[in-house]
Amino acid sequence: MITVSKVVDAAAREQALEVVAGVYWQEKNWIKSVEQEIPADIGAQERTSWFLAQFNGQPAGVLRLLYDPPLVLPPECEATFKKGFDPQQLITAGRFVEIGRFMILPEYRKKVFVALRLMGAAVKEVVERNYTHFITDVFESEPHSPLKFHTRILGFEVIGQHLYGELNCSLTRIILTLDILKAYQRLKTQRNCIAWSLTEGIRGPLESRLVRMPGD
Repeated sequence: MITVSKVVDAAAREQALEVVAGVYWQEKNWIKSVEQEIPADIGAQERTSWFLAQFNGQPAGVLRLLYDPPLVLPPECEATFKKGFDPQQLITAGRFVEIGRFMILPEYRKKVFVALRLMGAAVKEVVERNYTHFITDVFESEPHSPLKFHTRILGFEVIGQHLYGELNCSLTRIILTLDILKAYQRLKTQRNCIAWSLTEGIRGPLESRLVRMPGD
């Protein structure tokens, strides 16, 4: 059985750190400190949310949300954008939430619903808080990159790339964005019950927003 809960106390934090240690520290060597990844006062954090997925009671995956992230990358990141795209457009496009630290332990990676349930919990909270867009970056050519999951299943759009970031990895970062309402419209027209499960419990609010969209 797969369950997903928000990390709000010390016990849940310890289980989430088990996932961080297994993936980002031991497997990938992308971080120098496991403990510093999730603040000890996690319950008091307002701009950051962590979610923990468990499989039969065991930690299986985690995901982090950062609300109102900076949308302009500093020059040292060496960011470039696809032809015709102006990154300043992001500032007026909507209210953004950054998806980061999206990781699944190796023994659970073939269980697609672990990732889907994590994303479903994230989408639900974001919609309930009246945010409109996701932004994230994933590593190019990394064996366990969620790039295909994000673009093929969820409908993320590639807008650019950058060479440097906070994680200890030399691979290029691919920048992705998702308009949540447009993604919902796309899912409505597909006969993909797996992807459709991401909107369970929030279709009412999303339908209301579609009605209020300009031009509709």
